[in-house]
Amino acid sequence: MSENEEIIKIIETLLESGKTKDFSLLRDIHLNDYRFSSFSDLPPYDLKDFQTTVELEELKFISISDYDYQIKNPKISVFGNAAVVALELNQKGMLVDTKAYTGEHISIEGRATFVLVKQPTWKIVHIHLSRIKN
Repeated sequence: MSENEEIIKIIETLLESGKTKDFSLLRDIHLNDYRFSSFSDLPPYDLKDFQTTVELEELKFISISDYDYQIKNPKISVFGNAAVVALELNQKGMLVDTKAYTGEHISIEGRATFVLVKQPTWKIVHIHLSRIKN
């Protein structure tokens, strides 16, 4: 597997957990370190640490049934033991309100930037997700 394939596989592992609801690998693909950070396109919009990010990713994916995604136009730039991935990310599914037993179809057109470091395998060290306003 090429380095670019290894890197995109990490991002796909994150997104696939939304489809499978198997969150066992989320902690393995993120760098569990004080230097980890993330911004999301969903509230809360503040800068998050490792623990908060993983918890919010799990909550997001639990809340969306029939989750699916599409990665478009990925650009992977490797700088030694660091990599930057910029891509368009389309996400869709049914946002479920378990208390009211209702659901709402969602479709999020967005952009994403991932920064990864190799220690010794590739780990996500920063995520920035932003919606494209229509």
